[in-house]
Amino acid sequence: MFGLDFGWKKLACFAGGVIFGTAGIAVLKSKDAKKFYTCCTAAVLRGKDALMNTAMAVRENCQDIYEDASDINETRYKEEDRKKLEAARELVRQYEEKMADETARPAAEG
Repeated sequence: MFGLDFGWKKLACFAGGVIFGTAGIAVLKSKDAKKFYTCCTAAVLRGKDALMNTAMAVRENCQDIYEDASDINETRYKEEDRKKLEAARELVRQYEEKMADETARPAAEG
């Protein structure tokens, strides 16, 4: 179907891959290649450290923001409660005045 030509191409590609792979392994084992890989790995580790420091700073800032927001809300809730308590006291005061007026009228009328 493909003919004899296809077999030779396939064999030539395989042989070229083996030769290239063998040469590539030899290059990868060389001192210069190891030094290059070591430098690249060191750079990646420095980048990781910088990223972790940035993430830690962001996390600390978020925690500060959360705490400040919680303090603001707590103050707001206390103020709302204080206003509600004042309003309730005012209602009680008005009711007591009204009751005092009503009890004083019949005595003054009679």
